[in-house]
Formats: sequence, C-alpha cells, structure tokens
Amino acid sequence: MNYENILYESLGPVVRISLNRPELRNAQSRMLLRELDEALRRAEADEGARVVILAGVGDHFSSGHDLKNARAERPNPTVEERWLYEEEHFYDYCLRLHDLRKPTIAQVQGACIAAGFMLANMCDLIVCAEDAFFSDPVAHSMGTASLEVLVHPWVMGMRLAKELLFTGRRLPAVEALQIGMINKVVPRAALEDETLRLANTVADAPPFGLKLVKRSLNRTWDAQGFRVALSAHFDGHQLSHVSGEFQKNLQRGLDATISAAKNMGAK
Repeated sequence: MNYENILYESLGPVVRISLNRPELRNAQSRMLLRELDEALRRAEADEGARVVILAGVGDHFSSGHDLKNARAERPNPTVEERWLYEEEHFYDYCLRLHDLRKPTIAQVQGACIAAGFMLANMCDLIVCAEDAFFSDPVAHSMGTASLEVLVHPWVMGMRLAKELLFTGRRLPAVEALQIGMINKVVPRAALEDETLRLANTVADAPPFGLKLVKRSLNRTWDAQGFRVALSAHFDGHQLSHVSGEFQKNLQRGLDATISAAKNMGAK
C-alpha cells in the first residue's frame, strides 16, 4: 500500500511506523488514522516482524487531533455521527494498538499532546527524547471531558492524572520517567538509535512467549476494570460535546480554541 500520511519501514525483525505530517506537527487527520490502523494490521500479520515502533517524523511526535481537518470534513456532526466516528477512529483504533499481538514501542520527541498522548500511551513501552513533553489541555481549551480514551490514571496514577487534567500543564519527559509512565529518556540525537536498539533486544525473545506475556499483562489491567472504565468514560466524553460549555467554545472559533490549548499547555 502507498501511504500518504505515514512511513512504513521494515528493519529486520522491527517495523517502524511513523506519522508523516511534520509540517502540521503530525496532527492526526482521518486519513492518517486510517492509514495507521491499516499499517498496524499489516505489521501484525507479517511473520517476520516481531516488534513495532510508533514514531513521528520531524520535531514533534504529534500535536493531537487535526481540528481543522475535522471541521472541514465534519462541520456540524449530529450526536450519532460524532459518536460513530470517534468510536471507530479514536476508541477502537487505540484499543487495537493496545491489543496488538506484538510488542509496541512509542518513540517520542517534542510535543505529545492530547490524541498524541493517547496514542503513545497505548504502546507497551515509551522511549523519549529529552525535549519530549506530554499534555492534555482539552478540558480547558474545549470544555470536553478529556480525550476519547482516558488512559491517564492507568499510566501515571490517579493524583497526577487529576492534576494534569485539571490544570492542562505539561509533563516533561524527565518527570514522566520519574513516575514510571515512560521507560527511557535519551538525547534527541540518540532517540532513533536507542529506540531501535531496545526494539531489537525485545525482538530477540521468542515471539510466542512475548505474545502470551503481553496478553497476561493486559489482562491484569482488564481484571482491574480497564476496559469498563475506558468504555464508561467514552460515554461521558460524548456527553460533554453537547454541553453549553462546549458549544460556547465552538462559537469562539477554532483558532481561539487552538490558541487556548497552546497557552494552557505552555504553563
């Protein structure tokens, strides 16, 4: 398949899939997400691929949803249309990445905001450059109940998740490492090599054993209510789109919303 919005590379036992819209800080459009989902299915079906790296071309991993693209394609979605679209492109696609039958590693540099945060944290491991940061400012900038997939308390703990969502502040890579949300922080120039080195080390393990241990580890979260909690939040997230606060933000205009998110994320 010829991709327009991602790069697909076979590197021995490792497949690297990179978001490839650097001019837009790898904002996630409908087409990018569909290409990414297809590429993940392709890597999962490839018997020679043992580990998948998810990366971003350019200075940033991902600035989140492509709001301008969404407004152009779906200017006035009904509740039903928004629900179906977000269920497929955000909720289902993210859980498919989480459930991928091969180990996944996010390679993160620069901004990892909102849907970028969601995507990276669906991966099994995360390697960050020193300039990487995470942020979810949408409760402030848009008035929505965070993102479609509320993975936050599962990867950073409840207290910090509340702080980040209540304030919209940035979480630097070094702090993310201290709390155990990510696995490694390396100099920006070494990010690609260090991530690939880790991927090849993981790829040395027998693949069937890795498949089973990943399944067991994911089921540990499921036993604690992971999927039930994510599903319940998705319903709440949809409800927040019809609130008076969200409608007021829509009336302010898209540029104002994006500006508010940038200002909040910089604090």
